[in-house]
Amino acid sequence: MVDRRMDPSGKPSTAQVLLLATSSALTAVFYSVYSRRSTTVARLKEAKKVSIDQDLKNILTEAPGKCVPYAVIEGVVRSVKETLNSQFVDNCRGVIERLTLKEKKMVWNRTTHLWNESEKVIHQRTNAVPFDLASHDEAVAASVRVVRPLDSYELDLETTYENFHPTVQTLTNVIGHFISGERPKGIHETEEMLRLGGCVTGVGELVLDNDLVKLQPPKQGLRYFLSRLDYDSLVEKQCNSVRVWRILTVVFGVVASSTLLYILWKQWAYHRQRRKERNVLEEFKERQRRRMRELNVDEASVSPSACTVCLSRERSCVFLECGHVCACDQCYQALPGPKKCPICRGTIDRVVPLYNS
Repeated sequence: MVDRRMDPSGKPSTAQVLLLATSSALTAVFYSVYSRRSTTVARLKEAKKVSIDQDLKNILTEAPGKCVPYAVIEGVVRSVKETLNSQFVDNCRGVIERLTLKEKKMVWNRTTHLWNESEKVIHQRTNAVPFDLASHDEAVAASVRVVRPLDSYELDLETTYENFHPTVQTLTNVIGHFISGERPKGIHETEEMLRLGGCVTGVGELVLDNDLVKLQPPKQGLRYFLSRLDYDSLVEKQCNSVRVWRILTVVFGVVASSTLLYILWKQWAYHRQRRKERNVLEEFKERQRRRMRELNVDEASVSPSACTVCLSRERSCVFLECGHVCACDQCYQALPGPKKCPICRGTIDRVVPLYNS
């Protein structure tokens, strides 16, 4: 019989449609991110490694347009003129400083009835001064000026200071927190810096501009990197990120495909069962017409509500689970066991009397 878990019209349930739409949308989003990350990793692996040495300017002079479109530079951070001093650590100097204040609080979830931790950036300030990447060999005078470092895709800074300032709790505050559903925990303060003397891997466009070698954001949609990791570790980190997005894409793609196949299978099963029911009904009507001819009964004289077995008494039984109303109580009692519906031949689990007003 028709699967009663489906809509009587054979349509998928609302939950199935929502699951298919959600999983399909997430698959598209995850695949888009995965595709971009894969392209980034591929281009990162193809980037040209350039050493900071005396031949650096000669290499750029001979390059088309005095430019290497995507180059990898590994060097030591050197200041150009001024430096930035840490506000919390003595004798700690750098070229980029980022101060961040985050508010941490517990938020009451009315669905799960649990307190969940949440944080929000309430203030952030980043300071930067011009700096160079120099060779690890102090005898080499060549250097590369880093342009627009704050535009880098992955600006890897070192945490030089962090402190948590807890919120002072009073009885009035506690009562107010439970009423509002928000319970502040405190302020998390951090300072991050790109310190002098730190080793940095830069990936970007390398150009020679008026005898000054510059590393700047690349064109053609390529990623700009400034990381404290070495080149191999940076590539491995990006590859791990690609793997995560690929797994998410595959998982949600399988969910979307499985849901779609299930809905299509349910549709096919529903229509197949409907065709089977129509065929059974046509066969039953043909048998009924033959019986009328054998009994020499005019089909027009038989009431539409007459019992399909005796053709004389009114139908008075509802057969479950098929739901057919086709026989009177006397004919139902006369059916041989196991009792089956005269129309669809489905097993009769129970009978409900039909009362006509």
